[in-house]
Amino acid sequence: MHGYKAKHLLVQSIFHIVVILLGFLMLYPILWMISSSLKANAEIFNTTTLIPSSWHFENYLRGWKFNNSITFTTFFANSFYYTILSSLGAVMASSLVAYGFARIPFRGRSFWYAAMFLTMMIPYQVVMIPQFIIFHKIGWINSFKPLVIPQFAGLPFFIFLMVQFIRQIPYELDDSAKIDGCNRFMIYARILFPLIKPAVITSTIFSFYWRWDDFLGPLLYLNKPKLFTVSLALRMFSDPMTSTDWSAIFAMGTLSLLPVLLIFLLFQKYIVQGLVTTGLKG
Repeated sequence: MHGYKAKHLLVQSIFHIVVILLGFLMLYPILWMISSSLKANAEIFNTTTLIPSSWHFENYLRGWKFNNSITFTTFFANSFYYTILSSLGAVMASSLVAYGFARIPFRGRSFWYAAMFLTMMIPYQVVMIPQFIIFHKIGWINSFKPLVIPQFAGLPFFIFLMVQFIRQIPYELDDSAKIDGCNRFMIYARILFPLIKPAVITSTIFSFYWRWDDFLGPLLYLNKPKLFTVSLALRMFSDPMTSTDWSAIFAMGTLSLLPVLLIFLLFQKYIVQGLVTTGLKG
């Protein structure tokens, strides 16, 4: 019995050591960026240690000021505007479309649902040029319209996620609401939408991540620096004609991770709950 306990303890110790090492390897790039944000430029690529020889907190102030005419206050405001508005539009529209697919019988419903599902397999590069031509002809370039307004049509992945969730809700709730005088929209708004809260929050988190990290979309449609998001602003730090201020880049890159990290820490339980309860588990 003593030998069994010793063997079990050894296995558990090895397991935890391996997990810690793998976790460190995954987190090392982030730790390196945070460490580099507090180093002098000359020290960043000349040392391998994560601990700076001297702490340079002024890197954050210098990075935030950017070029003095435009600061990162503008870029963060633009990113929050783009991320929050497009996420709300995508989630609300997707939930309404999902309700239609899951609850309202209409001719060709299976066909249109399959067509919607297949659009998830189309790479963005295929539709990128046609979309740009359309938005250019209607005068939406150099605005957030081509980035935000299409989100109000819903996203296929979110629709699929919510359809699976709604299908698990008994139809008897709809029937009871109809007896009480509710129409379809009232059933959606008052009955089903509150019940799909885990799927809604999961979709909101994913949308926030995707929009906050989006680089290609703003790069295509935004040409004015005052409209740039954080991702575009970080690219502007790199200047091949002069010396690049790497410490300022890493400082602003570290700050750009804070909203994503905060959202994950606050709502991580909803991510697991939303994916598991929609039948997407293995």
